[in-house]
Amino acid sequence: MPERSVQGWTTLADLRAQSLKAWGTGALLREVLEPGGLYPRRRPLKRPTAGTLRSDYGAARTWAAELLGAAGPFTVETSEVGRTTVGANQLPAAAVFASVEDEIAFAGKAKEAARFVELAAELSALDPNLRRWALRRPLKLLELGADALTAARVALWLRDNPGPGIYVRQLGLPGVHTKFVENHRAVIGELAGELRAGAPTDRAAEPVAELPAEPGSMLGLTSARTPASRFAAVHGFLHPPELVRFRLLDPDVPLLGRARDLTVTAEAFGTLSLPVTRVLITENLVNFLALPELPGTLAIYGAGYGFTSLRDAAWLRDCEVLYWGDLDTHGFRILDQLRAVHPYVVSVLMDEATLLAHRDAWVTEPVPSKASLSRLTAEESALYDRLRAGAYGAAVRLEQELVRWDWALERIVPRDEWPASGHIII
Repeated sequence: MPERSVQGWTTLADLRAQSLKAWGTGALLREVLEPGGLYPRRRPLKRPTAGTLRSDYGAARTWAAELLGAAGPFTVETSEVGRTTVGANQLPAAAVFASVEDEIAFAGKAKEAARFVELAAELSALDPNLRRWALRRPLKLLELGADALTAARVALWLRDNPGPGIYVRQLGLPGVHTKFVENHRAVIGELAGELRAGAPTDRAAEPVAELPAEPGSMLGLTSARTPASRFAAVHGFLHPPELVRFRLLDPDVPLLGRARDLTVTAEAFGTLSLPVTRVLITENLVNFLALPELPGTLAIYGAGYGFTSLRDAAWLRDCEVLYWGDLDTHGFRILDQLRAVHPYVVSVLMDEATLLAHRDAWVTEPVPSKASLSRLTAEESALYDRLRAGAYGAAVRLEQELVRWDWALERIVPRDEWPASGHIII
């Protein structure tokens, strides 16, 4: 007889799947650590009817024998079926687990549960408030193992050293290095939150987790854009400043000796005063490097959702600002967010003509955006909607580096700036 009965009866495999589902939600581990009176626990079984006994008695008997034979971790309640038709038959009606430990053993997770209890005890020994985290995140505690204890020691250090004003690299805790903190920021934040929640009122008022960030946030919508910078901001660590890389494309404008490709802090970039009238932002490094000399023009390397650094550059408002991104849903989402701070930005090479002219270069966008965008022009919005709807095919994407260079330059460089030969020289 197959594992799952074609009649829809609850098989032994079905019963184990129910227990594994309870394990997967963390419910069984929570019950181990903090019993909630759920046990003995009765799990009803779908069983044969009197009519089925009459038509397929052999299958029903095999089904019952499997469940009755597996009893041990659970007991089987039976009920009478078929007295007036085929004669009284006692069939399994429910499996009853006397304790959560019995159900965990039935699910084959006894070893893991024992390890969880051990880890939870070690967490509580570090600070009783951490027991709440073990209850809330039992499977995460199991997954991390000893790393959870190390993360807890970091959280305890943060509690005892508020606003340390050092780089994470300077932490002097045994077994804790920068990579560990980077890989466990979220858990450290959660553990620190539990410690603050259990602290006296004056500390409980402090932040308990990482600063929230708008999904895909790019520009000045939060003071710290990346997970690392948000972690540093919440816990009082120093964090390397955001950087802006730019190229001055006008050879006649003095900059820094012969240097034309510079990287400065975002703060310094915001204070620049350059004699340029046009700024071109591109996400692709090769495009950024390949742009030709152009009078009064500055190129900025954006690197995707990475324009927070432009938030405070108020001098950009005095320039014509062009944005060249990938022709896909995320390219338009970046454009939309860039306009949250610089609403006058104009897109280039993000139109249907460019898309259709490069059909042979289309690739698939891994996870298209479904966000509603309010800062696109009517033409941009229509193209974004068509891409979202799959009007050109499923998840169509044209990466900016796949746009033919001659096509790109003809649309970036104004014709009145072309050389007399009629050809753009790079």
